Amino acid sequence: MPIPTTPTSGSDVVATNGHTCGDRAHTVSVVVPIYRGEDTIGPLVAELNTLTVPTTTPGGAVFEITEIILVHDHGPDRSDVVLQQLEHTYPQVRTVWLSRNFGQDAATIAGMSAARGAWIVTMDEDGQHDPHFIGAFLDAALAERADLVYSKPTNTRPHGFLRNITSRGAKIVLATVFAFPDSTRFESYRLIRGAIGRQLAEVASNGVYLDVALTWVVGTVAQVPVVLRAEGREESGYNYRRLFSLFWKMVLCSGTRGLRLVSLLGVTLALLGGVMAAVVVVEALTADNWAPEGWASTIVVLLLVSGATLFSLGLIAEYLGVALHVLVGKPLYLTVDSPTPRPAEHREMSTTAASRGTDRLEH
Repeated sequence: MPIPTTPTSGSDVVATNGHTCGDRAHTVSVVVPIYRGEDTIGPLVAELNTLTVPTTTPGGAVFEITEIILVHDHGPDRSDVVLQQLEHTYPQVRTVWLSRNFGQDAATIAGMSAARGAWIVTMDEDGQHDPHFIGAFLDAALAERADLVYSKPTNTRPHGFLRNITSRGAKIVLATVFAFPDSTRFESYRLIRGAIGRQLAEVASNGVYLDVALTWVVGTVAQVPVVLRAEGREESGYNYRRLFSLFWKMVLCSGTRGLRLVSLLGVTLALLGGVMAAVVVVEALTADNWAPEGWASTIVVLLLVSGATLFSLGLIAEYLGVALHVLVGKPLYLTVDSPTPRPAEHREMSTTAASRGTDRLEH
């Protein structure tokens, strides 16, 4: 009598040698925010698709990408057309449509909120991140019992020298001045335990920076060396203005340490003012005709104190602005059920763009 069978789910394991295993595969949801991915997201999804079957990691664990979540963040290109085509081509692809451009962090968090896997992988759209490192991420998470695994690039980033040195300097400032943990990599290629990622996405408020928020809820963090590939497009999606905006966002959501720095600045200036006052008194008592010569030092002190005061007020105002956004309920992101409709005269162009996206996937 034949033994009855039941359909296997995405969490059942079939090892690479074809034998059935008793354990379940680790299900992985991949989240990719899309801003200018018209030319790059197709090849990336094709690579990810090769891991949608049970795959063995270098350490012997088995995982399977059960869904690829593409978050449309309203870039200037025709990514929406390509994403619609990918949804029809790959059953594992799901698209989250944002109502407008909210930024990479908000788009990533929106994708995490929709993810259902036991693990969540976040990565960029531009092809720098090699999906085949996902297995090494999972091995590190299991070996070190870590809920968060960051990529640690072993090669120079495929950007210009000035941008690389600026990025490195920003990370040093965040680690030393604002006391971020050494394990905080500020890398967009990461593995997060699914339950933590989903709950964090539910409570994240406007103004939050994802890597900072992860330090609030994750204890053990692991790192895996990776090799970055060249970007699949000529120009990066981030200019220096956007990069500085991200850096400032990290500072503002780092807690009250920035305000403590303001207090420290005030104490330092008070001490310097006391020292200079003592010098002025001594000079006035011991030197002849000294008073008219104090104009320059007076101006220097005024500029120093007024500049520090304005900086402090500006920093405090930024903190109040973040708090105000939270109080008035400004959302971190907002999803819709479809992309913004295109004009009727552009439908033929949209079909052509979708065909080009299919051709890229086939090649």
